[in-house]
Amino acid sequence: MKILVGGQPRDVRVLFSEQQIHERIVAIASQINAQSTPDGSALVVLVVLHGALLFAADLVRHISMPTEIESVRIKSYQGTKSTGKIELLSQLPERLAGRHILIVEDIIDSGRSIAFLRNELNALGVASMRVAALLDKPEAHEESIQADYVGFQIGRNFVIGYGLDLDGNYRNLPYVAEVVGC
Repeated sequence: MKILVGGQPRDVRVLFSEQQIHERIVAIASQINAQSTPDGSALVVLVVLHGALLFAADLVRHISMPTEIESVRIKSYQGTKSTGKIELLSQLPERLAGRHILIVEDIIDSGRSIAFLRNELNALGVASMRVAALLDKPEAHEESIQADYVGFQIGRNFVIGYGLDLDGNYRNLPYVAEVVGC
């Protein structure tokens, strides 16, 4: 498959198939289910939109404990590059105070987005927080961030599909693919 990046055609290479993604999601959900909230209350799944929407939807279907779903919109990318700045596009619900939160993210790249969300959630006074990420790029981390649950580790690849986009496109692909040459 070819896509256009900056007006130039680029090849894409599938890194993780739909089946591989499904199997990892079931395994992650099993890990989450083994660690219920300390007080038995519902786990609040905080979905980082739009990228983590597909991952979160599939993940929560396999979580057996009571859950509630909330979302937040942040932005840090323009095209294939991080802007280095986190923009909060929607406010965090104040009702998260005192709750047990599972942040569901599509990808941890520099780590700035997760560090930003952790600071915001700590300021709200959440009881606990964990992070589930479909993808993790440890080589790209600029913040000391480690997800509690990771689907797959990748290198510095620019990836699309399964919720990950390039300027809003390609989120609907059922697999994760590397954009070759980016």
